[in-house]
Amino acid sequence: MCELLGMNCNVPTDIRFSFSGLIQRGGRTGPHRDGWGIAFYEGRGCRTFHDPEPGCESEIANLVQNHSVKSLNVICHIRKATNGRVCLENTHPFTRELWGRSWAFAHNGRLKGVKDWPLKFYRPIGTTDSEHAFCWMLDQIRKRHPTPPRSDRTLRRLVGELAGRLHARGPFNMMLCDSRQLYCYCSTDLSWLTRRAPFGEASLIDTEMTVDFAKETTPRDIVTVIATRPLTHGEPWQVMDRGSLVVFRDGLPVRI
Repeated sequence: MCELLGMNCNVPTDIRFSFSGLIQRGGRTGPHRDGWGIAFYEGRGCRTFHDPEPGCESEIANLVQNHSVKSLNVICHIRKATNGRVCLENTHPFTRELWGRSWAFAHNGRLKGVKDWPLKFYRPIGTTDSEHAFCWMLDQIRKRHPTPPRSDRTLRRLVGELAGRLHARGPFNMMLCDSRQLYCYCSTDLSWLTRRAPFGEASLIDTEMTVDFAKETTPRDIVTVIATRPLTHGEPWQVMDRGSLVVFRDGLPVRI
């Protein structure tokens, strides 16, 4: 299956260190050669890069590794195609608008029969079951809440309910962002790590790179990184329970 990477912070933060590890799995240290994509939130805007080429060979990936884009929320995906051909329109993350917010979504797994679920407002551009699932989720959210619910907790519970229904159709490891919160649902594999003061060094598993975060951060920074599999040696990654939703805001998990 594919692999996911997410980041949620309390201050705009550079994801290049984690991205440099994940992108090696896009054909060099892993089999995920069928494209990759990344979405960075900057205020209400969402900057995205996609490439159907293997991440380890992608000039666009080199650009992302060499250009600092600081963001509060990031979603990244490297693809091993199981549903839908290898092409630009089938690369994650997918994005749509709801309530004047830009929503981004990435998924790994295979969902049996989900393309038979009817859609009303949102339509897929590509042919993946993942994009169909995203459109269905936004349709359901829009149907129940034509305007934003007053409580973020109401929205978190609804996302958890919808993710559970999709999980019943097959593996559904998901990252979803509405520019404010990062929703992470674990069906089989997701782990997360929070870095905060006192910061130390970290070394990537997939390439020879070490960063001393004490030199790159301030004492008030809180940064959570979420990944399909841990990206670094020797740090306290927390494995998510299967069938669970964890939502992050300002770098920390919030109550569902």
